Amino acid sequence: MSELQFDRHRRMRMTSSLRDLVRETTVKKDDLIYPVFAVEGTDTKHEVPSMPGVYQYSLDLLKKEIDDVVEHGIKAIMLFGVPGNKDELGSNAYNENGIVQRAIRELKGEHPELTIIADTCLCQYTDHGHCGVIEDGYILNDRSLDLLVKTAVSQVEAGADVIAPSNMMDGFVAAIRSGLDEADFRDIPIMSYAVKYASAYYGPFRDAAHSSPSFGDRRTYQMDPANRNEAIREAMSDDREGADFLIVKPALSYLDIVSDVKSTINRPVVAYNVSGEYSMIKAAAAQGWLDEKETVIEKLTSMKRAGADLIVTYFAKDMARYINESDM
Repeated sequence: MSELQFDRHRRMRMTSSLRDLVRETTVKKDDLIYPVFAVEGTDTKHEVPSMPGVYQYSLDLLKKEIDDVVEHGIKAIMLFGVPGNKDELGSNAYNENGIVQRAIRELKGEHPELTIIADTCLCQYTDHGHCGVIEDGYILNDRSLDLLVKTAVSQVEAGADVIAPSNMMDGFVAAIRSGLDEADFRDIPIMSYAVKYASAYYGPFRDAAHSSPSFGDRRTYQMDPANRNEAIREAMSDDREGADFLIVKPALSYLDIVSDVKSTINRPVVAYNVSGEYSMIKAAAAQGWLDEKETVIEKLTSMKRAGADLIVTYFAKDMARYINESDM
């Protein structure tokens, strides 16, 4: 054995404190964005059946939930609305008294320091469940942009700090940036869903947001999961058009894309840890097949390691609690 030559990597792993000293990647509370769902009505707290621990809240109870979010040390939420009424053009998306607009005003009044990121899309608000204007069964790109601009402006007028357009129409960042600038909201950032795949992992979210398409699917505007180079083209377009953050969605099966976008474009990259990724862990943990805490930490760390600067995750409160416990 004395003649063998090899490296002793284990030296750096021998104690917990030593491993902490040389850890290359950590998840901080400042990295976390918590998605929340606002619904019409009062005294409503409805658990999403496919997402244990995730709820739709009426505005009176949403305030209590956000109090808890802030107490955990989370500084940003992504706000989704579930309207009481839907129509062909999704008019409640840009209604100044829509569910998201009212939620923003109320939450900003309670927590002015909280960063509110408004999801800017039409699918929750249209009676057909698609992300734009429909004509003869086809989603019209350019006509849809006008409604997305109206939605973004109305959300900022209500007090949103960041606009997060998720529709995947061509030119949506350019249109919204122009619309915000014309409305004198030049300082409002755009967190673009730059790379959004047509993924099976979105299923539970559609329970939460009531946004399933009534016909067809979204493959004519969301990306093919098999494509890697296309993701860079999409992200570069949004960068040129004025995006300030770039979202990759989903995250777990697309860590190569997170890494590619981060290494190609000098913008903050956001990994969206989507509903299906959440529900898989919840289901396995309920059966005792996984340690939920350890799996969540490992998963979110992998997203940071791949290059994500921020993570949108339904596990945000859990992760913040793990971090707080480790600091005690």
